[in-house]
Amino acid sequence: MNIPSVISRRLNIGEKQVQAVVGLLREGATIPFIARYRKERTGSLDEVQIAAIQTEYNRLEELEQRKQTVLSTIDEQGKLTTELRERIEACEDAVELEDIYLPYKPHRKTRADKAREQGLQPLADLLLRQDPHTDCRREAQRYGKPDEALQGARDIIAEQISIDERSRNAIRREFTYTAMIRTKQIKQLTEQRAQEAANYREYWAVEEPLRRIQSHRLLAIRRAESEGFIRVDISCDQEKAFDKLAHLWLRNNSNAAYEVEQAMEDSYKRLLKPAIETEFAASSKQKADTEAIRVFATNLRQLLLENPLGQKRVLALDPGFRTGCKLVCLSAQGDLLYHTAIYPHPPVSRRSEAESILHRALHDYQIEAIAIGNGTASRETEAFVRAVIGNQPIAVFVVSESGASVYSASKIAREEFPDEDVTVRGAVSIGRRLMDPLAELVKIDPKSIGVGQYQHDVDQTELKQSLDQTVESVVNYVGVDVNTASKHLLTYISGVGPVLAQNIVAYRAEHGAFPDRRALMNVPKMGAKTFEQCAGFLRIAGGTNPLDNTAVHPESYAIAAVLQQAKNSGREVHLEDYVTDKVGLPTLQDIWHELEKPSRDPREHIEEFRFSDQVHTIDDLQEGMELPGIVTNISNFGAFVDLGIHKDGLIHVSQLRTRSVSLHQHVQVEVLAIDRERKRISLKLK
Repeated sequence: MNIPSVISRRLNIGEKQVQAVVGLLREGATIPFIARYRKERTGSLDEVQIAAIQTEYNRLEELEQRKQTVLSTIDEQGKLTTELRERIEACEDAVELEDIYLPYKPHRKTRADKAREQGLQPLADLLLRQDPHTDCRREAQRYGKPDEALQGARDIIAEQISIDERSRNAIRREFTYTAMIRTKQIKQLTEQRAQEAANYREYWAVEEPLRRIQSHRLLAIRRAESEGFIRVDISCDQEKAFDKLAHLWLRNNSNAAYEVEQAMEDSYKRLLKPAIETEFAASSKQKADTEAIRVFATNLRQLLLENPLGQKRVLALDPGFRTGCKLVCLSAQGDLLYHTAIYPHPPVSRRSEAESILHRALHDYQIEAIAIGNGTASRETEAFVRAVIGNQPIAVFVVSESGASVYSASKIAREEFPDEDVTVRGAVSIGRRLMDPLAELVKIDPKSIGVGQYQHDVDQTELKQSLDQTVESVVNYVGVDVNTASKHLLTYISGVGPVLAQNIVAYRAEHGAFPDRRALMNVPKMGAKTFEQCAGFLRIAGGTNPLDNTAVHPESYAIAAVLQQAKNSGREVHLEDYVTDKVGLPTLQDIWHELEKPSRDPREHIEEFRFSDQVHTIDDLQEGMELPGIVTNISNFGAFVDLGIHKDGLIHVSQLRTRSVSLHQHVQVEVLAIDRERKRISLKLK
């Protein structure tokens, strides 16, 4: 099998491009590096296309390994013919390979095996010929009791039908077009379990075409099934399935054909249908997983690219009622300068003291912005803070707390703040998220950030791979200041990894800031190949070479200097004039873009936001109200919006005029309906 050729056909990408990507991956190049700095070799393929090639390549490599196992097993049985070997070696599909292998695959003893041991294979063969003159019972008497002999022969025929490729493909086609997924409520539950099952009431009696069911509904059904609340069945049109099998196996209306027909129906119900149902249950789940993971990765990318405040002196508050509000002050670099607790709210209600502490902190640490967590007591704390600062030019931001508690109890947080408790660490995380969401969120397991759908139900290996790839993509897209970045952020830089990230931080601590990118070569374990992979994504601000603070790769500094000189001359520049056999137009265009906007963060600056002062609880809502909100999560069925009442509303996908809403986007919505009993709020995007 020519793997690049197969990938090319499947992804509709040129074979030479596929070969280039595969070659680079084999050399140890990362996806961000290939996409950014090897455009000439790949024909400017983007990260999505390169990742798809990598996925297909890995899948086909696994298929090749499986083929070797299959060939070896069949050969050991002495049944490997030249024709069979050629067919297996040419196979490009895992399902087809397993179908070919099925007749030779070791298995537990079946009813057909027992019948063969009784010498009933000749009778089965005779029945399959369906000779109109065959007296089935008389022939069966030669093997003992006629009824038992005929049953054994039918068992053999049923198995032969079930392992036949034509049969399996026919039933697969029928499942593809007519399969229905049906659910049935399990009613014999304890009172507590029945209450839990009520959360899935809309899935108690589902009946819809499998190929049309939405991914989030399928995942919800599978969760309800795994928790023991419903039974799930996937079936195609049985009569059509019988017709397709009859076309393959029945030749006439003889008595022998009647025996074969019985075996055929038994084969479908007992063997084929369960096997194909399992296949389609797995493939539909995989499809739903893929879609859910795609949504999660898209949301995560948007979250990581959220606009940063930048290097400002920040006061952060982790709000609370009884336990008070944890207050921290951070330097412009995110260092913890001061922390305490204030109690402006009931039941403690030490408001005047809290005002005094806040005033003093704002003055002593020259605070430029305030970050308030969006959890319990967030609205009350925001109102308190705004009342205290009055007309002072200090921006106030409400920041998502999702995952902050996970971070505060993590090993990373303990390493950063070994002498502080979890409440202080959590408040610091809130403040740092405002300053640079990307730098802070990489410290938290993406699954704890709360931006996915059914994330615990999908394939965890695929989910982790996708999310890690997303984080790596974003970190390298934005770039990292090597003189200020944490080891956790550096870990995601192309080619770096945990060990080298630690070495970079340790070297920086011992020798001071890196003056230029070449100085990175002094870091232990930083070889030439690793430097090639990571150098373009590591920035050095204020260093000896201005290009070190851009995405221009050191390998292109010479041509970048030529272009800079041409740019400074004031004459019109035609990049095509600078193309060589080593530097193509895509690279020249990237360099020119960097020279036009050197050191520019691709993210925009964050804007201040305020919830409506008229709404604090769900009881304050009325249909027709127009309110400001913040998008907190996006799924296939809509977008969730924080209205400042501790219960998100949902803009159903049918009410979205555009699918371009993004996480933490500031939006204006209209309240369509309020279900106060179930605490559900329906919204419309204005």
